[in-house]
Amino acid sequence: MMIAHHAQAIVMSEMAPSHGASESVRTLAARIINAQRDEIAVMQLWLQDRRQPVPDPARPDEHAAHGMPGMLSAAQLAALDAARGAAFDRLFLRSMITHHEGAVTMVKELFATDGAGQNPTVFKLASDINVDQRTEIARMQRMLAPLLFAESAP
Repeated sequence: MMIAHHAQAIVMSEMAPSHGASESVRTLAARIINAQRDEIAVMQLWLQDRRQPVPDPARPDEHAAHGMPGMLSAAQLAALDAARGAAFDRLFLRSMITHHEGAVTMVKELFATDGAGQNPTVFKLASDINVDQRTEIARMQRMLAPLLFAESAP
């Protein structure tokens, strides 16, 4: 499930360069892409090692991903795709904060499930995701604050 979640974050982040995103948002988006791709690779390897089906991150819609916390709907993705410049920055940051909060929720749910997270690889990956997502949420909130102030200024 988390593979589809990460794949959507990559789709969102890949929009930044072509949508007039600020340099800081483009830098953040590039970091998100790199981190999510690395984590997807770990998840795919873990599934392959257990002879489990490995979802294709290039096709996130086939994973029934829309019930996952923080996932953007098709309409929300279309709105992000239509935004440009500062409007893109604001919508990207708002959307990615929600998306990351969804990942944190999924990690909490994993750790709250009896027996889940007992595998050392799963535990480390989930713990890393939790820390990384929380750190990025705080960074994005700091980036978003002046954009919201500018939006509300006369």
